Amino acid sequence: MKKSDVRMILVIAVLMSFIAGSVGMCILMMILPTNSESVISIGSKVELEEDTISKGVENVYDAVVVVEGFTGENLSSTGTGFIYKNDGKYAYIMTNHHVVNGGASVKIVLSDKTEVKAKVRGSEAYSDIAVLVVPASEVNGIAVMGSSDKVRVGDTVFTVGSPEGSTYAGTVTKGILSGKDRLVAVSLSNNTSSDYYMKVLQTDAAINPGNSGGPLCNINGEVIGITNMKLVDSTVEGIGFAIPIEDAIYYATTLEKGGNIKRPYFGIGMLDISNNYYLWQNGIRVPDSVKEGVVVTEVASNSPARFAGIKKGDIILSLGGEKISSVAEFRYQLYKHSSGEKVVVEILRNNRVKKLEVKLSDAKN
Repeated sequence: MKKSDVRMILVIAVLMSFIAGSVGMCILMMILPTNSESVISIGSKVELEEDTISKGVENVYDAVVVVEGFTGENLSSTGTGFIYKNDGKYAYIMTNHHVVNGGASVKIVLSDKTEVKAKVRGSEAYSDIAVLVVPASEVNGIAVMGSSDKVRVGDTVFTVGSPEGSTYAGTVTKGILSGKDRLVAVSLSNNTSSDYYMKVLQTDAAINPGNSGGPLCNINGEVIGITNMKLVDSTVEGIGFAIPIEDAIYYATTLEKGGNIKRPYFGIGMLDISNNYYLWQNGIRVPDSVKEGVVVTEVASNSPARFAGIKKGDIILSLGGEKISSVAEFRYQLYKHSSGEKVVVEILRNNRVKKLEVKLSDAKN
């Protein structure tokens, strides 16, 4: 074969490759989205991510309400809530316990500015969940529940809420899911010690006063959590928290029926080991060598703790095999168990470690 013929064949092959590539590119451009969507290639997998969350916001926006608590005629608290259920008679609104706690009456403001009186059907401090009801005919939107289990760290999330009250109602903030299964200490009073640990989702989406009780949503506008707090510290920025929607729904299902959340009863008064002054007031001295645990300050009569032999001055080191370092952690571990269940408690008494079996009962109201 002549060299000229070889050159001709090569030229034709290059031209054919160019034409095939151009046609293929045109087909890809017709199939794949442009402008409003970006393409992310991960290995051999191609994922699409929206540049805008507007569609997701539209899906949940009308289900989000302002929640206002009143003492007499005076506005005492504001927050956010969202309609998660409508049974034809009532529309059910989820918000935080701390938003409505202490208010004698409650009103909601819908996305179209309509004001509706609401009734608190149920509320509970440790879960920080409250359920309100209004006539079903008063509302239009209803939020779609998503899954916090399926969302991944780094996924886009957003909130809809009412920072600083109804003036900025419907404010949308966007961020990412920064962490999952965080344990955050919570104080139910104004003292410096923590009362409880909550398992929460972490996000850098802006959460401000008034956002409490609002939805944390995935990019489709499905609710994956209920915002309830932010980390307030001059050296920290962009750390907010939300209760996973699965936990919130679990509690709301009981509260919406007017029921009480059943917590196991142990039957002790207790203090953190670091509360030296209050321990001294109770006549209790903790050995200097003991660095962790909670101190029993009193034992209720006819309580599971009393029946198990726990005494004032005992230091609880573990519960159910889990180490205890604070009152908040004790409650967190205790509330993993149910009434009627037997748990092993490790205590320190007179510098000796003992194990006692405690049969939990229903919580005393």
